[in-house]
Amino acid sequence: MVAAKRRTMQAIRISEPGGPRVLEPVRVAVPEPGDGEVLIQVAAAGVNRPDILQREGRYPLPPDASPLPGLEVAGTVAGLGKGVDGWEVGDRVMALTHGGGYAEFAVANAGHCLPVPKRLSLSEAAGLPETGFTVTYNVFMQARFREGETLLVHGGSSGIGTTAIQLAKHSGGRVVTTAGSADKCAFCERIGADLAANYRSGDWAADIAAFLGGARVDVVLDMVAGSYLGKNLSLMARDGRYALIAFLGGDTTEINLRPIVGKRITLTGSTLRPQIVAEKTAIRDRYAELALPMLESGKMEPIIDREFALDDARSAHEYMESGKHMGKIVLTTAFSR
Repeated sequence: MVAAKRRTMQAIRISEPGGPRVLEPVRVAVPEPGDGEVLIQVAAAGVNRPDILQREGRYPLPPDASPLPGLEVAGTVAGLGKGVDGWEVGDRVMALTHGGGYAEFAVANAGHCLPVPKRLSLSEAAGLPETGFTVTYNVFMQARFREGETLLVHGGSSGIGTTAIQLAKHSGGRVVTTAGSADKCAFCERIGADLAANYRSGDWAADIAAFLGGARVDVVLDMVAGSYLGKNLSLMARDGRYALIAFLGGDTTEINLRPIVGKRITLTGSTLRPQIVAEKTAIRDRYAELALPMLESGKMEPIIDREFALDDARSAHEYMESGKHMGKIVLTTAFSR
């Protein structure tokens, strides 16, 4: 049930750049949906690595973005802006937001919204759009991953990793990944990875090369960069595609360029947030085509590690920064009940 029209809402703001303690519960005005936008009564919001970077002051916001953190939500349609077709008040919806997800109400472009499969809860759905769109764009649209190929994704137990493993595996590919403990490696293999190499206890590149037995990696999805870049290139096949999306291991490194030239490797980089509305809508359409049938049938599962109340966003960020999570972390509002 959609709440009666409200003027104010609970939200989380970033008081100043810093650690988790700068996340403050506040009351602010409920946003109004603009042309082509949907107002969503938020049941849950996903927590993502860019939220932490924004909190630390290391993720510049587009000028038209909400200053509130939060890039994905799920809930119920509470209002429609001019020109919106295909949605009605009361519909269950999950959406990529242009910021503002850490709140009881958020707006999203209608082209960035998706119906929530009946078998999923709103908390499960809240963890899907940001990582789903990111993997879809980089692996399937930019890198053109296809059946029979091999994907290497780092951080297999993260939200990006669990999404990439499942989408690539259920699209007929082979998946190798890295993770930081035996438990995380076992988890990655349970959800579909053909091999998960422990980067803390051995040489992950050698382990992957031995497992492949002379075969090569066709697509790399890399959120680590730094010293990993050279090792990734050494594992790649001729005409391989390398998608770089983050720099957790550092944004500078020294590499030998010969593998890029000799293997005809295509190196791409992207972030999701600065892309224009039409580009994100195209990603939404491809994700719907690729993932919704898997989610509706149960072939693919949202993996939620832990839920925190919206007003405890600090603890959610602390937990993400601890590196203990396997899957997504979500914040829930009073509307989740």
